Amino acid sequence: MRWWDLAPVLELERELFPEDAWSPGMFWSELAHARGPQATRRYLVAELVPPPRSRADEGQGSGDGRAGRLVGYGGLAAIDGTGDIQTIATARDQWGSGLGSRLLTELLGAATDFECHEVLLEVRVDNLRAQRLYERFGFEPIGFRRGYYQPGNVDALVMRRSTQTSSEAPPVQGT
Repeated sequence: MRWWDLAPVLELERELFPEDAWSPGMFWSELAHARGPQATRRYLVAELVPPPRSRADEGQGSGDGRAGRLVGYGGLAAIDGTGDIQTIATARDQWGSGLGSRLLTELLGAATDFECHEVLLEVRVDNLRAQRLYERFGFEPIGFRRGYYQPGNVDALVMRRSTQTSSEAPPVQGT
């Protein structure tokens, strides 16, 4: 994720998390720690890539108007051997496509690169889809944070996963 991705990231953030969306300042603060030799963050985005165009298509649009559209993002913080998935999101029309699994796989790879021995995350207690994804990747519930998501006062389930090599991670599949 780079600064020029922030406008579409914020748009998707507000669409998916209208009550507890991150502010622009929160993303800027995270990105400030994502570059250089002392980086402690890894943020990424996913975009729909336009299909290859043939000569017969020249002068015509892609048809669906979605080429180049940002459809997901994620971020990981790493401090003292512990990774923390700060955020992960996919556009609703991408749910079930495997995009969430691919983003999570990349974030877990970043945790390995940062030499993290465990990865933590918080997930809304009412987000069963995300909880199932995390469980497939070996995350286990370890506790709750009461009233974590504000202003809705929704509890967070805290989950933890010991790091594995990428060859041990579950295969990426659409669900």
